[in-house]
Amino acid sequence: MVVKTTVCIVGGGPAGVMAGFLLARRGVRVIVLEKHRDFFRDFRGDTVHPSTLELFYELGLLDDFLKLPHQELTSVGGVIGGYSFEAANFRHVPTHCKFVALMPQWDFLNFLTREARKFPTFDLRMEHEAVGLLRDGGQITGVDVRTSTGDNVEIQATLVLGCDGRHSVIRRASQFDLKEYGVPIDVLWFRISRMPHDPEQLLGNINYGRVLILINRGDYFQAGFIVPKGSYEDIKRAGLDAFHESLRRIAPFLGSRAEEIWDWSKVSVLTVQINRLRRWWRPGLLCIGDAAHAMSPAGGVGINLAIQDAVATVNLLGDALHDGRHVDDLLQCVQARREFPTRATQFMQVNAHRVFKSVFRQTGPMEAPWQLKIATQVPGIQRALARVVGIGFRPEHIEAVRPSQTGNGRLRRTAILAGSVAGDIRLMLGRYNPGWRV
Repeated sequence: MVVKTTVCIVGGGPAGVMAGFLLARRGVRVIVLEKHRDFFRDFRGDTVHPSTLELFYELGLLDDFLKLPHQELTSVGGVIGGYSFEAANFRHVPTHCKFVALMPQWDFLNFLTREARKFPTFDLRMEHEAVGLLRDGGQITGVDVRTSTGDNVEIQATLVLGCDGRHSVIRRASQFDLKEYGVPIDVLWFRISRMPHDPEQLLGNINYGRVLILINRGDYFQAGFIVPKGSYEDIKRAGLDAFHESLRRIAPFLGSRAEEIWDWSKVSVLTVQINRLRRWWRPGLLCIGDAAHAMSPAGGVGINLAIQDAVATVNLLGDALHDGRHVDDLLQCVQARREFPTRATQFMQVNAHRVFKSVFRQTGPMEAPWQLKIATQVPGIQRALARVVGIGFRPEHIEAVRPSQTGNGRLRRTAILAGSVAGDIRLMLGRYNPGWRV
């Protein structure tokens, strides 16, 4: 079977579904491929940051989106030993929503696909797995797909958008060069029930050489136990009783709830990676989101960076795709616009991970370093960190600018990149406001 479309998006995650929605909103024919039968997978990125909520506001969807069950995080903090501190305060970020929304990713994706299906050019195909790329010489011309019934489908497209995550089939098939950064941690994800008297805005608990992240999900915590990379098998050999004791030592208020992890099947292991492609594109193909740059869960920024990639992609390519023009000369502009925030965020994550090395060396009770105590007392530090985490280094906005308005494709690309630099300068100077557009 052969199917023709304008854009074929591989991967029904946040980047893929957002890109599909925005392209269909512009009247571009788009097929989104998702290999699973639904979006229900636990322990995916569930933190919807103010920058993403601002996009929903600009689309006129914010009120309906916030009707979905969620929790609102207005600040984040932690405890090292017995020292409690606030790391970031979102109450002053220059967006309409001054909080991080904690929402299961399947609810996020189901909402966005319902909205996307209102456009006749949107086509979501579940249980369609991309297994390879179609080529004509050096040009990518589509995707080879296998369905749940074992049928093969060729989807021919002007542009293939790789949004299929850190284990991207598209990235592997295209043989892109990948730059890896060593990461010293893995994360064990699991659930623990939550009581009304438990801390509201507390995330990080650091003690006895381990780190426990507790994300408030209403009646339960989404818990992340940060351990040295590759140590999970050693933890399993030590037994569940030792694991329960480790949790209780770090967060004593959990008490007997630690024993809710009565089997290792209750624990999901995330092998943390930080990497990025040296080149995100080739003729007929563009990778964005985790397919272009895998992020650490530190800061919960991965889903938001992926969505920002999708918005920038549609802003830069949408009109040309709608008009049936070639976009190969514009693909490099997407990487040029989105590579700076990717590099800046990964730089911060790599340096943050170095802290874990010193934490893992501790075996007894810990005390907060004096440097942290001083830093948390610096006026404005919590607001600054909230801006970096909640908005990012280059926030995108919903645009509908046609390339013809500049009269020249090269001038258009130059204007886009110059506007990107100007936006970064304004943001660093603290002069960002939600009404300004690049």
